[in-house]
Amino acid sequence: MWTRSGLVCSAGAFKDHVKVNFFNGASLEDPKGLFNAGLDAKKTRAIDFSERDNIDGSALKDLVRAAVAHNLSAGKKK
Repeated sequence: MWTRSGLVCSAGAFKDHVKVNFFNGASLEDPKGLFNAGLDAKKTRAIDFSERDNIDGSALKDLVRAAVAHNLSAGKKK
């Protein structure tokens, strides 16, 4: 689990995939369309990676940065 001014994301390993769950994913822009799981959830979004997937590391870093920025901005609201 990764945190910065709140929960950012967590990863879980399963038999056939790895899931990266973004706790505030529904509030994030996803211009590269990485979110492919939990799309109906009110708050979270996730990415399921299987063994043969090519991972767009740059886009994944952008989502993590956006999640951190979201947490930081939420802490500044009064």
